[in-house]
Amino acid sequence: MTFQEQIKQGIPSILPPKATYDLAINHAPKRKEILSAEEKKLALKNALRYFEAKHHAELIKEFSEELETYGRIYMYRLRPDYRMYARPIDEYPGKSIQAKAIMHMIQNNLDYAVAQHPHELITYGGNGAVFQNWAQYLLTMQYLSEMTDEQTLTMYSGHPMGLFPSHKEAPRVVVTNGMVIPNYSKPDDWEKMNALGVSQYGQMTAGSYMYIGPQGIVHGTTITVLNGFRKIKLNPEGNLFVTSGLGGMSGAQPKAGNIAGCITVCAEVNPKITKIRHEQGWINEIVTSTEELVKRVTLAKANKEVVSIAYLGNVVDVWECFDQENIKIDLGSDQTSLHNPWAGGYYPVGISFEEANEMMANNPELFKEKVQESLRRQAKAINKHTAKGTYFFDYGNAFLLEASRAGADVMAENNIDFKYPSYVQDIMGPMCFDYGFGPFRWVCTSGKPEDLQKTDTIASQVLEELAKTSPNEIQQQMQDNIKWIKGAQENKLVVGSQARILYADAEGRIKIAEAFNQAIAKGEIGTVVLGRDHHDVSGTDSPYRETSNIYDGSRFTADMAIQNVIGDSFRGATWVSIHNGGGVGWGEVINGGFGMVLDGSKEASKRLASMLFWDVNNGISRRSWARNDEAIFAIKRAMEVEPLLKVTLPNIVDENLF
Repeated sequence: MTFQEQIKQGIPSILPPKATYDLAINHAPKRKEILSAEEKKLALKNALRYFEAKHHAELIKEFSEELETYGRIYMYRLRPDYRMYARPIDEYPGKSIQAKAIMHMIQNNLDYAVAQHPHELITYGGNGAVFQNWAQYLLTMQYLSEMTDEQTLTMYSGHPMGLFPSHKEAPRVVVTNGMVIPNYSKPDDWEKMNALGVSQYGQMTAGSYMYIGPQGIVHGTTITVLNGFRKIKLNPEGNLFVTSGLGGMSGAQPKAGNIAGCITVCAEVNPKITKIRHEQGWINEIVTSTEELVKRVTLAKANKEVVSIAYLGNVVDVWECFDQENIKIDLGSDQTSLHNPWAGGYYPVGISFEEANEMMANNPELFKEKVQESLRRQAKAINKHTAKGTYFFDYGNAFLLEASRAGADVMAENNIDFKYPSYVQDIMGPMCFDYGFGPFRWVCTSGKPEDLQKTDTIASQVLEELAKTSPNEIQQQMQDNIKWIKGAQENKLVVGSQARILYADAEGRIKIAEAFNQAIAKGEIGTVVLGRDHHDVSGTDSPYRETSNIYDGSRFTADMAIQNVIGDSFRGATWVSIHNGGGVGWGEVINGGFGMVLDGSKEASKRLASMLFWDVNNGISRRSWARNDEAIFAIKRAMEVEPLLKVTLPNIVDENLF
């Protein structure tokens, strides 16, 4: 059977043989035992409803074994035998170019080079799922192969509810992930609902089909590291950045450190992912002992090297060792998946990776104690370094939040705020988001590297032209991005699809997108998918990350994210998504995203101008209403450009009146 025939058949009427469990693949850890006997029965009923009754007797035992062994029903038997990667768009069956582009994006999210746990359909973050099981994947791909441009596919937490009549200007797909009733957003609620097969954690760009590998965050990380050094008035050269995590998102850190020009030490406990990142060229060296690490960093400092070093071990050991050996850390952070602290997002110091995985599944209460003990130790060591002059920032991964819950010494004197800022509060918020700069991205669905190179050139030319007349307030952002895109090819950022990310404001995004659309119309490049990280100006309401620099008391509201996805949906997005969860945890954030297909048509040109303008300025308007000076500047500038835009501006109260 050909690839196209397999896609079109969906769930096969004749079951494939039972699959073997591939030990060479990086698998998700076993999820904790959380369902009662009756709930396990319900989980099995939920899984079996995807199959004809004639298969139930054969599958019920197998699915029961999966539930007992792994804590989830993944339906490994249905995993396709074809290679999983983003094929050129013409290789997908279908009636709609837009639907084919979405299939391209879904398969990229599950590419072995991209996904963290590909057999469990998890892209990154330990639990960021594209689907809950392989039946959902097969059915979704079948629906997309049948879809016309007058239908919309609705996705309920990985489950394809079905194709519904709509119209050409409607989104082809509407995605929701984890949108549960607010009182049921505790971590154990997710564990239970996910085990039952009724909800999933879509992270940010995993469940919205917009993940592009570590590159997706490397640009923002580079900007963060560069501006972190600028804040402490240090040149990155010969100076040290210490952090942790080499997974999907966090794996960008060492590459960003190299681009910024510093020494990076990134700790990681998982040998498989460390090896993968080294093979992909995202880290230069692997070190396995703190003694060796001290010697290597000392040499790198003396020679003012630009080098990234992975420490295969626990980051707590690094912080404590560098304190004892008096190794000066200039920038410090942490990017472990602490939104998911009890299920593999963070590993405690003092026990092996294998022991931790076993304890996580079989003794979760002890595992939780060990994690919290480790967080207290890590915070204590960080405090010693900051007393010596280290600039430490929270990377929006819930490190400070979980450390505070563990009783670590991370609170400010008022016992309300944290003693260390979020990187959004100090860097990304005022320097980027408030001005409208965020992680715009595009994917060349032809799969041709030469198409990506052409788009890099187009984007560079557009930015250089815009920079000539850009106001002084955003010249630094413009120059950082021009430097980034010019070095994109030599930095070898592509993992998976032929994709690129670039921080741009509304004007930059619209003009770059329009230039792409014109190039497609002329036949110079193939179809392009536009998107962004949810970690952006408008897409996400997250009080400890994206909206942590909102100080008017509204940072725990989620109006912006909901308005964003609704507005995108009727202004021309090809698909839209809204999630509970994202990078800081289930119940801690609401985030939304989009995808937009450019096909060279006049209709695409109209859609991109309308939607991208809204997608950015919705967030700027909210930030300006919160009295953020940079956002007030940006929204006033937007109103000068677009006479139909009229935004409510805040009146500033004289502090002397209080």
